[in-house]
Amino acid sequence: MEITLANNKKINLSNPIDISIPLDGNSTTAWYVEHASIEPVRGDGFVGKVAEGGSVNFNNIVFNPHGHGTHTECVGHITSAFHSINQTLKTFHFDAKLVTISPAEYKGEETEWQKKGDHLITKEQLVKQLNGSPVPEALIIRTNPNRIDKLIKSWSETNWAYLEETAAAYIAELGIRHLLIDLPSVDREFDGGQLLAHKAFWKYPIEPRLGATITEMIYVPNTIVDGEYFLNLQIASFENDASPSKPVLFEYLG
Repeated sequence: MEITLANNKKINLSNPIDISIPLDGNSTTAWYVEHASIEPVRGDGFVGKVAEGGSVNFNNIVFNPHGHGTHTECVGHITSAFHSINQTLKTFHFDAKLVTISPAEYKGEETEWQKKGDHLITKEQLVKQLNGSPVPEALIIRTNPNRIDKLIKSWSETNWAYLEETAAAYIAELGIRHLLIDLPSVDREFDGGQLLAHKAFWKYPIEPRLGATITEMIYVPNTIVDGEYFLNLQIASFENDASPSKPVLFEYLG
């Protein structure tokens, strides 16, 4: 089914591209959490599993939104004051641009939290990808290597690639409101709690961008080409700084 948007662009709703990672007992993890669990309720003669004789399937799900699969977070992730993603994200459809980046090896001066051998998404890389094109509402970053094991990878103690502080600031300066990335965090795994990229993207604490969001641990298959898409970004209605989310892309037609 095709629809025409207010900007006269057309999209094909019949071909959604889901870039979220399903949450089950084997899906990707980070931050030293165990795998999520989905288990039937049991007790007082009741079992919440039809296959075991129960009348319904009735599961408890135990997970951490930051450590298990695709999630979207607001500035409340780093503030002492409470901010809810459910109150932050009030619209769900955006012009988006997908870019693929091979993080650059860091060769600068070592600090306590930045070492040779780290890999960075740099401002220069983003300028090359975004300069001269219309600024999207949402930026989707796919990183190389892009193996399918991102769906089940245990990221803890892997020192994943991360976003250079100046790169995050550049995204904010452009006015991009929603950042999506296929890594567990825009920041270094071990950074002493500095969270420089988070803070730069949200312009915290000087002038916090309360309506901006970061979505982490997506997966964009290699068959999806870089370019412009229409993004539907959905969350569960958790009153929390973060929620599991389901970003879905649609191709523009013509």
